[in-house]
Amino acid sequence: MSDKIADFKLALGNYPTGVTVVTACNDKNEPIGLTVNSFASVSIDPLLILWSLDKKSQLHPYFTATQKFAVNILASNQEHLCTLFSSKIPDRFAQVKWSTSIHDLPILHDTAAILQCKTFQQIDAGDHTVFIGQVLEIDATQIEPLLYHRRHIGQIPKSFYE
Repeated sequence: MSDKIADFKLALGNYPTGVTVVTACNDKNEPIGLTVNSFASVSIDPLLILWSLDKKSQLHPYFTATQKFAVNILASNQEHLCTLFSSKIPDRFAQVKWSTSIHDLPILHDTAAILQCKTFQQIDAGDHTVFIGQVLEIDATQIEPLLYHRRHIGQIPKSFYE
């Protein structure tokens, strides 16, 4: 690994992010999902968000083919979902509580928030595809989110708010 790549990973690994599970349905209308921390807001008018996916991911063809997806922002007590949806376990949804939304998207239960989106744009970006979604439906709570920092996941420390 080159020094520049190692420095890049070190710098971005020290940047704390939230943790999401992005879900959709494949071409057989089966639920699919994966853990994503490359999530950000883009625009207020219209409401747009983004996330990115490695082109080598086995789910990449399904997400590039779908016209809608849900971003499930994980709650601080949902570390198990982060781990499950980043694993190679084939039927992840058999192990979690979920339901189908009014937009026919698989959504996870008890999350901090859910943003149901239609695909607004897909951008080829090196070894990833950036997905920009237009938010159709928002289900937000005041539940504390799950965080990712330096390859660790956990909740916001209580001292953060003191």
